[in-house]
Amino acid sequence: MKRIAIAAVTLGLAACAGTGNESPTAAVKLEPRSGSQVRGSLTLTQVAPDRVRIAGEVAGHSPGPKGFHIHDKGDCSAPDAMSAGGHFNPGGSKHGGLTGARHAGDIGNIVFDASGKATVNVVAEGITLTQGAANNVVGRAVVVHAAADDLKTDPTGNSGGRVACGVIQ
Repeated sequence: MKRIAIAAVTLGLAACAGTGNESPTAAVKLEPRSGSQVRGSLTLTQVAPDRVRIAGEVAGHSPGPKGFHIHDKGDCSAPDAMSAGGHFNPGGSKHGGLTGARHAGDIGNIVFDASGKATVNVVAEGITLTQGAANNVVGRAVVVHAAADDLKTDPTGNSGGRVACGVIQ
């Protein structure tokens, strides 16, 4: 009888804990900086141990590609978002695009259409939402820049001012 009761309690606790297959997620609310009207919301979802999908919509920018990065500090308090620090770069790499040698926070460009909207749906490698990991991005800032990232100029990609900023939570 004791074994049945213990098994029932164990099964009940396992059911309450969920399947264990839920992927960690985080959210970002992008707010205007540097006098812009750029704003949006993003969801980050862990899709593999060191891969995170970033999805959502950003609006209020001029058409064309614009730099899109994860910055080192989760601080968007400065009017120009400079409080977010440089690109998240735990490996000490040179600046680059979404693939190859790059800062972990180099996500490349997002493209705004003629109405000033961009749909974001990218998978970034080398980052995680796992607490305690050196490449964890939770608590860091996402920044949208004024110009296109050239994907090579170190350390910023020559992508201009910071027009929107939000902390990954």
